[in-house]
Amino acid sequence: MSRLDWLREKFATVFRGKEQVDLTDGGIARPLFFLSLPIVVTNLLQTAYNLADTFWLGQFSTEALASITFAFPMVFLLISLGFGVSVAGSVLVAQNVGKDDERQAEFAASQTVTFAFVVSTVLGAIGLLFVGDVLTVFGAEPVVLEGATDYMRVISAGLPLMFGFFVFTALMRGYGDTVTPMLVQFGTVVLNIVIDPLFIFGVPAIGLPQLGVEGAAYATVISRGLAMVVGLAIMFRGRRGVRIRTRDMVPDLGYFRRMLRIGVPASVEGTGRAVSVNLMLVIVGLYSTTVVAAFGVGVRVFSTIFLPAIAVARGVETMAGQNIGAGKQDRAQATADVAAKGSFVVLAAAGVVVFLAAEPIVALFTDGPQVIAEGANFLRIVAPSFGFIGIVRSYSGAFRGAGQTMVAAAISLSTLAAIRLPTAWFASQPVGLGLGPTGIWAAFLVSNVLGAGLAFGWFRRGRWRDADATRGMGSPTGDGPDGNDTDATMTDD
Repeated sequence: MSRLDWLREKFATVFRGKEQVDLTDGGIARPLFFLSLPIVVTNLLQTAYNLADTFWLGQFSTEALASITFAFPMVFLLISLGFGVSVAGSVLVAQNVGKDDERQAEFAASQTVTFAFVVSTVLGAIGLLFVGDVLTVFGAEPVVLEGATDYMRVISAGLPLMFGFFVFTALMRGYGDTVTPMLVQFGTVVLNIVIDPLFIFGVPAIGLPQLGVEGAAYATVISRGLAMVVGLAIMFRGRRGVRIRTRDMVPDLGYFRRMLRIGVPASVEGTGRAVSVNLMLVIVGLYSTTVVAAFGVGVRVFSTIFLPAIAVARGVETMAGQNIGAGKQDRAQATADVAAKGSFVVLAAAGVVVFLAAEPIVALFTDGPQVIAEGANFLRIVAPSFGFIGIVRSYSGAFRGAGQTMVAAAISLSTLAAIRLPTAWFASQPVGLGLGPTGIWAAFLVSNVLGAGLAFGWFRRGRWRDADATRGMGSPTGDGPDGNDTDATMTDD
C-alpha cells in the first residue's frame, strides 16, 4: 500500500471520495458537504502559502510586508488570466462524467493539461517582461517596489509549475475526487512552511544567503512545483480520479476552441477580480504605507474566511455540471439553493467573530500599532457583509457548472467594476464623501450586498437550465464512432 493510499484510508471516515458519494442521486446536502469539505482544507492549505509569506515577511520588515501586499494582486492576475483553462476542463470533465462518458472525460482532461502548460508559459514570459512596469503604476515607494518586483520575477518564471497543480485540482474535482488533491497539498504546504524562513532569512552555515521577499517566492515555487509533479503522476497512472493519456495530449485545435468558449469568460471573471484588487491598490496607495499594509493583512484574512464559500462554490460547480450532464436540471438548481443558504449562515457567523476579534486577528500578522488599528477598522466595516459573499459564490458556481461562464463573469465584473471601485473612490476622496481609508473599506460592504442581490435575481431567470457544454462533441482521436477506445490497452500503462 502506497503512502497516499494509507492516508486516504485513514481519512476515509471524514473525507468521502467519489466512490462513497453519489452526486447525481439521493440527498443534496450530504454529498455537497463531503465534496466541499476537502476543498475547504485544500484551499486552507493553499492559503497557508500566502499566510506563511505574510507572517515571516512581517517579522522581516514592514517594507517587506508592504512589498508582498503589492505583489500578491499581480500573482492573482497572472493566475486568473489562465484560470479559464482549468475551469473549462473541470466543467467538461464533470458533464461527461454525468453522461457516463468516461472516455470523453479523459480526453478533456488530457487536452486541458496541454493547453494549461502552453498558456501558463506564455503568461509567465509576459510577467517577466512587464511586471516592473505594471507595479510602477501602483505608486509604491521605491524600497517597496524593488521587493515586489523581485518577488514577481521569480513567481513569473515558475508560473507553469504553480499552475500545474491548480489544473490537477480542477480536473480531479470535475471527476468528483476532492480528497486526493487535499492530501497532495498537505505534504507540499508542510515543505513550504519549513523552507520559507530558510530562504527569507538565509542559512549562512550552508551558504544560503538572506533573500528576503525574493526568498519567499523561491519557497513558493519549489513547493508548488513538487505538488504539480505528484499530481501529474497520479493522473497518468489513472488509479484514482480522472486519467490523462499521452496520445490524448496532442493539441486538438477544435477542442481548444470549445475550451476557449467556456474558459475565456472564466478568465475574464478571474482577471476582473485581480484587476479590481490592483486598481484598489491604486486608491489605497494614495495613503501611507501603514494603510497599504493594513489592506494587505485584511485581504489575507478575507482569503481565509471565505474559504468555505469558495469551496462550496466549486462543489456546486461539480455537482451542477454532473447533474446537467445527467439531465437533472432540477437537482442542479436545488444544489445551488442549498449551498447559498448554508454559505450565508456560516459566513455570517464568521463575520460576527471577526467583528468582535478584529484587533487580535490583525495582530497575528504584524506588531505595528497603527497597522493593527487600521486593519481592525477594515475588518469591522466589512464583516457584516460576509454572508452575502456566500450567496454570490454559490450561484456563480452553478453558472460555471452549466458552462455559462459568461454569466458568472458579468456578475463579478458588475459587482467590482461598476460598484466597488467607483464607491471606494467617491467615498474616500475629498471631492466625494472624504472618508479617507474608511470610505475604501465601506465600498467592500456595499458591493458584497448588491452583488448577492444581482446573482440571486439572475439565477432565478433560469436560462442556465438549457446549457450543455458537451453538446456536439465528437469522439477523441483514435476512438470508434461510439466514443469507446478502439485500443485494447485500457489498463494502466
